[in-house]
Amino acid sequence: MQGEIVKEQPEVLFVCTHNAGRSQMAAGLVKLRSKGRIHVRSAGSTPADEINPAALEAMQEIGVDMSEEFPKPLTDEVVEAADVVITMGCGDACPIYPGRRY
Repeated sequence: MQGEIVKEQPEVLFVCTHNAGRSQMAAGLVKLRSKGRIHVRSAGSTPADEINPAALEAMQEIGVDMSEEFPKPLTDEVVEAADVVITMGCGDACPIYPGRRY
């Protein structure tokens, strides 16, 4: 397709309401399993101030260090950069962007 940007890696975006649990954990697991073959991001429609400590602890137990992660806002730019957007329990709080795979 003319004007399409070709990427070396597919990009996946996980979205939940607060970006403090589900989407962070999903992103961490895909990063671990893909071993760098997939560019992974997460965001929230209403980001929390910090990641849920229980999520951090659960991920640490399976060897995923998320100590440098933090809740991030859902922006048009982040969605448009993603090849696939996976929403996780945010219902109407997660807007739908035309042209994205969900």
